[in-house]
Amino acid sequence: MISASFLTSKDIPNTLKKLNNTDVDFIHVDVMDGKYVDNKSLPFKEMRHIYKYTDKRLDVHLMVASPSNYISDYASLNTEYITIHLDTLEDTLSNLKLIKSYGIKAGLALNPDDKVDKLIPYLPYIDLILVMGVIPGSGGQKFINKTLSKLKELKVLKKEYKDFNFKISVDGGVNNLVLKKINNLTDIIVSGNYIISSDNYQEKINSLRF
Repeated sequence: MISASFLTSKDIPNTLKKLNNTDVDFIHVDVMDGKYVDNKSLPFKEMRHIYKYTDKRLDVHLMVASPSNYISDYASLNTEYITIHLDTLEDTLSNLKLIKSYGIKAGLALNPDDKVDKLIPYLPYIDLILVMGVIPGSGGQKFINKTLSKLKELKVLKKEYKDFNFKISVDGGVNNLVLKKINNLTDIIVSGNYIISSDNYQEKINSLRF
């Protein structure tokens, strides 16, 4: 499955309309508060109009210090997943339960320096593990190759914990060349710049299907 990010878009409404005309599975929404990461994204009062431009399901990635301030807002949209980070200012388990309380799938993100075993206590509560292939906070970065060993570790984890049904997603620097290295290690590909900097979104999306 493919989740398209519009983080590097200079014309978000137009980008969303063009993505809506493709067979991409999700729109990846990066939410940044200027605290957890340096950059800031559009405020929710603008983001809530996203449905005017796309009817795709949303895959929301909260790069924020206090997720509970954002969860109910994004739960009100056409949202499939809300993903938070492990090292926020708030209690991770409470926020995962809060996401689930809205009937939305909960995700946990692993930054490049986060260890896989930090996830284990949360496995009963998560539907998605979002592996960051770059330092979170800005688009257009190069994929960090050590991400591959983390994905291999997660593949083993998935076999060990068969009772828990979580998907593995990779976000950051993904293009058709990176895909060849990761396609048997992941369920969802998040790609932004590679898709939206091209003249033919569908062609790029096709090149990421595996």
